[in-house]
Amino acid sequence: MQGDLNPPDGDADLTARNIPGTASSSETDAHVLEVVQRFVRSATYENLPWEEAQKAGLFWAPIRKPHENALDAHWRARKTFAEVEHPELDRSFVYPVSKWISSQTQWQTGRRAPLMNEDSDVLDSWIAATGEKKTLPAQAKSEPVRSELGQPFPLQGVRIFDFSWFLASAGGTRIAASLGADCIKVEWKDNPDTRLAAMAPIGGREARERATAPLEGVRDSDMGGQFNNKNPGKRGMSLNIRHPKGLDIAKRLISISDVVAEGFSPGVLDRLGLGYDVLRELKPDIIYTQQSGMGSQRKYGRFRTVGPVAAAFAGTSDMSGIPEPAMPAGWGYSYLDWIGAYGFAMAIMGALYHRDRTGEGQWIDSSQCEAGIFLTSTSVLDWSANQRIWRRYGNRSPYKPAAPHGAFRCRGDDRWIALACFEEPQWQAVAQIAGREDWLSDPRFASLQARLANQDELEAAMGNWTKDEDAYEIMLKLQAAGVPAGVCQTAEDRCDHDPQLAELNWLTEVTGTKIGRWPVAELPIKMSATPPHAGGITGRGAPCYGEDNEYLLGHLLGFGKKEIENLVEEGVI
Repeated sequence: MQGDLNPPDGDADLTARNIPGTASSSETDAHVLEVVQRFVRSATYENLPWEEAQKAGLFWAPIRKPHENALDAHWRARKTFAEVEHPELDRSFVYPVSKWISSQTQWQTGRRAPLMNEDSDVLDSWIAATGEKKTLPAQAKSEPVRSELGQPFPLQGVRIFDFSWFLASAGGTRIAASLGADCIKVEWKDNPDTRLAAMAPIGGREARERATAPLEGVRDSDMGGQFNNKNPGKRGMSLNIRHPKGLDIAKRLISISDVVAEGFSPGVLDRLGLGYDVLRELKPDIIYTQQSGMGSQRKYGRFRTVGPVAAAFAGTSDMSGIPEPAMPAGWGYSYLDWIGAYGFAMAIMGALYHRDRTGEGQWIDSSQCEAGIFLTSTSVLDWSANQRIWRRYGNRSPYKPAAPHGAFRCRGDDRWIALACFEEPQWQAVAQIAGREDWLSDPRFASLQARLANQDELEAAMGNWTKDEDAYEIMLKLQAAGVPAGVCQTAEDRCDHDPQLAELNWLTEVTGTKIGRWPVAELPIKMSATPPHAGGITGRGAPCYGEDNEYLLGHLLGFGKKEIENLVEEGVI
């Protein structure tokens, strides 16, 4: 089967990474895909050798159903799940309860959600006991640096030595940079981050806005749009830590940092001489945060993932799509990369909070999969409480009755509107706006129960109406009538046309040294006194490769210009 497969040509560029679905394909690519599919189809779900493939260095994982992880020895050993008592039912149920392992601040399970007014009798005494607010005054470590918004940052004074790469870890330190942390993004040319993806065009943004056809591509690694969106507000350092002088420089910078963050495969930093024991010798209260696909500890500690592989294993990929036997659709491109990034940022900030209260640093072993497992909580609870195994239901409402409840094609190329009717007045408004009052007297649609029993016919009728309508026009009409409705927006809609997102400043324009001024996603949190800003304390986009070497070596470590030039010649920076 595999005998006619050949490795890539010797001159093939193996560093470029296309966004899935955007790269051109060839007959060779199609043949490779066919061979892989034939091999996978020769196995069953139960005997597919995915663990053997992982041990061989391949990014494989089964597309699991949510409850399967609750039975897995790896997650049980990591205490990702726990039995939570429900004394009112004389039972306990399984919940996801932890996103990472830590040497100091383990997740606490707590009790189940409170019943109605369950704690009303103790509330007054609790308020009296807590009485006066006891808070420590905020103390800035230095003169505040103000963002382009004219306000200070909440994490100013925190320094992160940042070995992160790919979105799941780099996105976490990006969030910290947006909050004012001084993030030193460390790379080396032999294995750089994902710089060659979504490349900015020659001529920059002005060329993009004038374009009427595809623009000439570029190969300059400092012009990657995807890298710019993952790493704005950071400083850039090129550093060969395999060189003794590079390792020494890393140690010196770590000794004046608060956090070391990394997203390598488990064990890489240990082998390079920067494991947690070494870091603690350099700085006793250092915070060392790791982000990997399945966590570095326990059974799958050496396994590898990227966002879509983590989503498959976490159970989220199986949760989107029309019912079986159709294949699962997944949750779009690398959804768990961003969810993992938010979890990683939360781990860093929780550790900083703990250190500021106790003086203790810590090691944190965070995982993308566990961040995804939390998204399956309802399905895991349903399995635990009711023995119901998750089944896809398409766009219909699985728990709270609603009909119609779905997405319907509108006028134009791939235009859709999503809407839901939970109450009779909402359904009556839909019928009136559609000019189909006859639906109200149709016995198939006359009540919610009738509509639920006839959803196929209902959805066909809805589609016949919406297919000739403008999605935005009927969205506004339905919303005005109290019907939950929204256009299924494209990237262009969100970036260039949506007035609500524009008002919320969900994109922030930042200027990169070479890439120019481009919008990047802003942290979706509003704070009145210390608002985030994607440009961070640098006030710019993502750094060029090694852009801040001279500043970091000269300003922070005291290297002279000639010494820095020698480091370049010796292959250290």
